[in-house]
Amino acid sequence: MKTKLLALLLVAGSSMFAAGHFSIGVGIGVAPAYGYYAPAPPPAPAVAYVPAPGPGYTWVGGYWYPAGPSYAWHAGYWARPPYARAYWVAPRYYGHRYYGGYWRR
Repeated sequence: MKTKLLALLLVAGSSMFAAGHFSIGVGIGVAPAYGYYAPAPPPAPAVAYVPAPGPGYTWVGGYWYPAGPSYAWHAGYWARPPYARAYWVAPRYYGHRYYGGYWRR
């Protein structure tokens, strides 16, 4: 009998120090590291071709970019790459996220 009473006291006493934990994590105003949420852009307008102004220029195609709650069209243009052997990586949408264009080696 003493053994059962001792075991009961041991279980009751040890459960007194055990506490249930409950937590909820909420992130407000936390932006993703790359890109941001944007609905799919409207279709591109008609394409017009403009001849290159000279050697060494690269065509940067037109694209839609998010401007607040709507989109704005950035027309295509000729540009000189900022460094040797650079090429333009166009802006893209992936998983409802917008990633801006950039020059890459």
